[in-house]
Amino acid sequence: MRRRDGDRIAKLRPILVTAIGLSRATLKSLRGKLDIAEITDTGIVRDHNEDAIGSNPDIGLMVLADGMGGYNAGEVASGIAVQIVSDLAAEGANREEREHIDSHSGLMRQSIVLRDAVYRANKIIFQTAQSQTHCEGMGTTIVACMFYDNKVSVAHVGDSRAYRLRGDQFEQLTLDHSLLQELVDRGFYSHDEAQRSTNRNYVTRALGVEPTVEVEVHEYDVLPDDIYLLCSDGLPDMVEDEDIHLTISTFNASLDVVGQQLVELANDHGGRDNVSVMLAQVLGPFAAKKNLLVKIADLFR
Repeated sequence: MRRRDGDRIAKLRPILVTAIGLSRATLKSLRGKLDIAEITDTGIVRDHNEDAIGSNPDIGLMVLADGMGGYNAGEVASGIAVQIVSDLAAEGANREEREHIDSHSGLMRQSIVLRDAVYRANKIIFQTAQSQTHCEGMGTTIVACMFYDNKVSVAHVGDSRAYRLRGDQFEQLTLDHSLLQELVDRGFYSHDEAQRSTNRNYVTRALGVEPTVEVEVHEYDVLPDDIYLLCSDGLPDMVEDEDIHLTISTFNASLDVVGQQLVELANDHGGRDNVSVMLAQVLGPFAAKKNLLVKIADLFR
């Protein structure tokens, strides 16, 4: 984000810190297990960047938000989203693990932490939009992932996306919360027709628009050499999935180069929107250590 974007968020920080009640502790690091690269760009047409990105290699977290609405308030919404989710995910990663799987939802504890962080971000963005005149009408999409125990949890709201490259298979892990995706689901458009559509930016779900929001969360097993991509819609709106796949496969010796190439492709194809790209490559397994009682219990499952 530019300096003025950071200044706006800095003014709101006392509100955020009070609302979160942050606590800090030493984290069990995933550094050395993941290679992470990230880049954000204003694009060719827009005059400022409303995307925000953030990562925490220690807990295997990546967060990307694409802000919208209000007079230059989109970057405030996306900035709040990334800050809140990053801070709460770090706090949650340090809590004592009492239950590995939530009995109500069936989700892993880390998924619950990530989902609840997004819920909290929605609440604070909504409250800020209601109380700050210059933030009225703001909102943001979000996609976030957290790696743990040879798994990854992916949470998203809106049309920012997550992809995975495993071997030669390139797969979109998230489905857009958008009018166009609903039309695809109902059979009015094929996937290829949807990619060529000019009506791609009508989201049906976003943070900060309503007091509550439905957060979609999924969990996936992780394998060494997997590459995960998070991106704002400024990338897939400009670049076909096949070209994204080809770019990652061609330049995967350096994730930084992959990110730069993807941004350049988006801009070469018109750069009509901000474009943000985050990449993570799995360098090796990172199974969680189990204590003796858990190991004994596993023998009887």
